[in-house]
Amino acid sequence: MAKYSSKINKIRSFALSLIFIGFIVMYGGIFFKNSPILMVIFMILGLLFIVASTVVYFWIGMLSTKTVQVECPNCGRHTKMLGRVDMCMYCNEPLTLDRNLEGKEFDEKYNRKKEI
Repeated sequence: MAKYSSKINKIRSFALSLIFIGFIVMYGGIFFKNSPILMVIFMILGLLFIVASTVVYFWIGMLSTKTVQVECPNCGRHTKMLGRVDMCMYCNEPLTLDRNLEGKEFDEKYNRKKEI
């Protein structure tokens, strides 16, 4: 069985990983203290990863304002849904607003436009 999680949480986790990658790249620049040009290149690359993370966080923030809030039937908490199918952010319960998909096994392919 595949491990699924909320789309919003996946994107936020990706943005957080960009921050850590940026810090690691910047720390990698310390190994090139004797070559200022290489050190600056590593610092700028790290900064670009952090800026990319900021852009992704901004994008998911704007995207989450367009989501549909539903009450999870399993845990009773309100969660945000992106697409036709999604998972509860809290208990990973499969959710759908499409009556045709109720009772079917959860599959992220249902969110693709070609899959109907």
